[in-house]
Amino acid sequence: MNEGTDGSLEWVRSQGFDYTYSPENIGVCWSLNACRALVKTDYIVFLNDDMYMLPDWDLELMKEIEALPDNFFFLSSTTIEPRILPHPGLLTPFYYGSTPAEFREDDLLRDYKNINGYDWSGSTWPPCIVHKDIWDLIKGYSVEFFPGLYSDPDFSMKLFQAGVRFFKGVSKSRAYHFGSKSTQRIKMNKGSKQFLNKWGITSSTFSRYYLRRGQPFTGSLVVNHGSGVLKRAKLRSRIKRVIWAITGNGRIDGPNSI
Repeated sequence: MNEGTDGSLEWVRSQGFDYTYSPENIGVCWSLNACRALVKTDYIVFLNDDMYMLPDWDLELMKEIEALPDNFFFLSSTTIEPRILPHPGLLTPFYYGSTPAEFREDDLLRDYKNINGYDWSGSTWPPCIVHKDIWDLIKGYSVEFFPGLYSDPDFSMKLFQAGVRFFKGVSKSRAYHFGSKSTQRIKMNKGSKQFLNKWGITSSTFSRYYLRRGQPFTGSLVVNHGSGVLKRAKLRSRIKRVIWAITGNGRIDGPNSI
């Protein structure tokens, strides 16, 4: 926790919980890496502070894990969102409030199982779970993405580079997401540019052609590197990287812009 002035720190201390604390906002990457030292279980779960976890979310994730042959996986719960978002796999728009004061908890608990969804490919966003050994293998989150924009796809790319191919969003494991309430209060990093400069492709190319994020889940990822559309996407990424380096503006105009 950081910058708490509402009594949260005192309450955590009074409950005897393990915790980390910083007097200033150190960003999500430093925070998560600091929390790693407190983990006493085999699995690390990461979720945002503006999420409400629905019944059996953890049980459904554990069922998936128990059916897998090894620890090379990355799983996400499926979020119910109050507004329309352009990302497949999310359940939108289902409005049950955007603040705790207007939260319609009873209605959500009554309805959430009846919202149609599907298991999807490309686990990237929280709520998510990874085995501690895999977390340690890739050294957690990358602190250069401070305060945290695009640290999620970067984490998935690191997993991919380490050999993880099982990226699954689990439909039956659900959470309600109030909607980026914390990130609206701070100045964010230029995460898309950082991702492109670090990995040589855009985050959208990675999400679309490697993770196939949001598409119906069919199993472990198999990337067709000989695909013409992927080759063109990689070429546009390289062009965008050069333009960004020269002008500071990586925009490539046209219907196929990434």
